[in-house]
Amino acid sequence: MGSAKTEIFNQQQNEIASLAKVLAHPARVAILQYLFKTNACVCGDIVDEIGLAQATISQHLKELKQVGLIKGNVEGTSVCYCIHPENWKKMKSLLHEFLDLDLAQNSCCS
Repeated sequence: MGSAKTEIFNQQQNEIASLAKVLAHPARVAILQYLFKTNACVCGDIVDEIGLAQATISQHLKELKQVGLIKGNVEGTSVCYCIHPENWKKMKSLLHEFLDLDLAQNSCCS
């Protein structure tokens, strides 16, 4: 696959694309929903809840943490994860602005 050439796009376009990419996997969506449902830092329950291998869950958590939607705290020998509230609000605002573009201005294919 070719290079994405992200440098030719502005910061907002790259942020939206990164968020869309991380949200494009159902396991990551399920992890986020679980973290919201528990409303607390979660340490080891994610594997049992989602039903995927520990290594797979770890990779998904890494992706979510990399874009900043979750944060992790080391507690003993494990890492506990929770939603990163400030970044979640930022993502909602960014996606809302993008998804709220006015369709009335684009009627070329009516």
